[in-house]
Amino acid sequence: MLVTSATSMLRAGAGRSASGLQPMLLRTTTACPYSAGLNMTSPFSSMSQQPLAKFRTSPPTTRRTLSTTSSRLSTDAEVDATAAAKASKAQIAAHPETPALNWETFFKLRKSRRRWQQGFSVLGMLGFGLAGSMALGSGAADSLVGNIPLDPLMTMGLMTMGFAALGWLVGPSVGTVVFNAMNSKWKAPMALKESQFFARIKKNRVDPTASSARNPVPDFYGEKISSVAGYRQWLRDQRAFNKKKIGV
Repeated sequence: MLVTSATSMLRAGAGRSASGLQPMLLRTTTACPYSAGLNMTSPFSSMSQQPLAKFRTSPPTTRRTLSTTSSRLSTDAEVDATAAAKASKAQIAAHPETPALNWETFFKLRKSRRRWQQGFSVLGMLGFGLAGSMALGSGAADSLVGNIPLDPLMTMGLMTMGFAALGWLVGPSVGTVVFNAMNSKWKAPMALKESQFFARIKKNRVDPTASSARNPVPDFYGEKISSVAGYRQWLRDQRAFNKKKIGV
């Protein structure tokens, strides 16, 4: 008898709804004892889809910052290059008697100046070191040596090395003065050419923030350039760095 009544209830439920059998608990008006305090609304339904779309379409902050930095650096380099070109034209127009200086001569003079600077650095190191050692050996700094808590010979050796380092630092300035005195007619043209050269270096050099151990920056300041061929090789090195940076 229980089977017959259950079968009739199932048939009646199937006849009332076209969607098939429904649970008896949902048909009744009595609330479910386990549904008290439960919120059936999804916690994610109140989230707007617009911020998610904006987040997906916006580029990473790091890339945006790097692009902004590189664009600013390129703009500054172009401004410097334009200013150097204008200054050169203005100087040539104001002083037509100034001898023209081509790039090959400029690089030769630059190399000669560097040799003078290095030579006077060596002479300054030897001269200041010898003078310092003679002054310390004569007892002129015994009071200072006695106040240092080290062995007197070690203290005098360190002080002599300090004098030699001072001579090494002073040497390039003296060498530049001597070079300018010996090549006075090239002083003004070389200053203009040097401003143009450094403007070109700043314009064409790579962004150092993208360097790594496998891809170091190739001569960032252009100190190793000593000829027109060397400058062209420097440009090729900069392009190779950029290709390696982007993985081409």
